[in-house]
Amino acid sequence: MSEVTLTAKPGREPGSRSSGRLRAVGAIPAVVYGHGISPVPVSVDWRELRAALTTDAGSNALINLSIGSDTHLTVVRDMQRHPIRHDVLHVDFQVVSRDEVISMDVPVVLHGENDTIAKTDGATIEQQLHLLTIKSKPGSIPNEISVDISGLEVGATIRVSDLTLPAGVETDVDPEETVVSVMIVQVDIPEPEVAEGEEGEEAAEGAEGAEGEEAPAAEGGEGEAAADES
Repeated sequence: MSEVTLTAKPGREPGSRSSGRLRAVGAIPAVVYGHGISPVPVSVDWRELRAALTTDAGSNALINLSIGSDTHLTVVRDMQRHPIRHDVLHVDFQVVSRDEVISMDVPVVLHGENDTIAKTDGATIEQQLHLLTIKSKPGSIPNEISVDISGLEVGATIRVSDLTLPAGVETDVDPEETVVSVMIVQVDIPEPEVAEGEEGEEAAEGAEGAEGEEAPAAEGGEGEAAADES
């Protein structure tokens, strides 16, 4: 994995007001901790941070964080965002060692085209696992876990145990957990509903039809009445 360099300014004052002033001038409040280092409040330039996190490694990039005369190998362990605007509000940098095994979440990315599924009515490829927690040394962290879907057929399932992990990379995720599955989606078409007004009209039409019909005369009714009169 490639490494990037980022400069952090020490001496950041704690508190929400101080953090707000930093964001107003394009800086992001942050903290650096790990490997026996007491948490150090710092700030980083937002544009430089964005550039560092938009490499192929994304948010898992190895960052050589320069703080004054010291430089630490770090990873972004947490990044807080605004719930609506999604602006970065705060960043946690964790100091790591090149020789230690650390845990990171790596994106699972689907590759390849599948004409068979594309031509099958109702067939869909459902990705159920988007991030895989892996363990490796910092230099072995992959940018992504690639999954080839070109040979999948309807009913097929790819589980964690089927993934090909790079050398030096392991995972404790349940090997039976589903990553990708191919299924037929059946869409139930509901029966047309009769609107409330239409129901009233149908009832009224039925009543009118009943009123228009003449009731049949009782059997022998007219003959009996004539006999009584005579």
